[in-house]
Amino acid sequence: MKIAFTGLDLPEGKVRFEDPVVHSLTAKFSPKKITPYYFEFVGDDFEAADMIAVARDRVLDLLIYDIEKLETRLERSDDEEEREALAGALSELEREIPVCDMELSDSDSRHMRQTGPLSLKPVLIVDSDSVDVQELLPFALEKSGMMFFYTAGEQEVHAWLISRGFDAHGCAGRIHTDLARGFVKAEIVAVDDLLNCHSMADARKRGLSRLVDRDFVITSDTVLEIRFNI
Repeated sequence: MKIAFTGLDLPEGKVRFEDPVVHSLTAKFSPKKITPYYFEFVGDDFEAADMIAVARDRVLDLLIYDIEKLETRLERSDDEEEREALAGALSELEREIPVCDMELSDSDSRHMRQTGPLSLKPVLIVDSDSVDVQELLPFALEKSGMMFFYTAGEQEVHAWLISRGFDAHGCAGRIHTDLARGFVKAEIVAVDDLLNCHSMADARKRGLSRLVDRDFVITSDTVLEIRFNI
């Protein structure tokens, strides 16, 4: 996940997320391999980013691009519906409200997607220009609608980043395409429950794990084992 930023004292480049869940699972299983998640921070490269973090007193540094883009589009549009959507969004932008935080109708949302303002991406507004990157990351996850699920055992502990609302089949594909192709079931257990067991087999014996179908929506802080057949 790539995060652009402006007005914030943050490092550029890849940053390992010091995920407390990964630390706990690692302490539990002492795996041969640990695969945490690395976020990438890029200064001011808004176009290439998945989301944007900006200091509150520098919000206009970002929104001015959108104001100029929407004004240009408005001047050229002869579609009344589009003009109303653009004018409404411009009014909100001038109040320093990013497009992602606006209450948009389906029609307005369609026109915003067509125009492509930068702040249609998730924008995290930070009150202080000096913020610890590890403290920032959970807020970035929440703002962008992302979360982690995990695979864990003696071989490896791995954090997997997904959008909220991913189902078990989608998680399987995130791990490997073969798991999605041959998906049968996913065995899931809450991280806290697994930490109180010796293994996934022990969690299963205690009735703490469950088998779910491909369309089951996975929640955060869940450990998965995929059952598949190809």
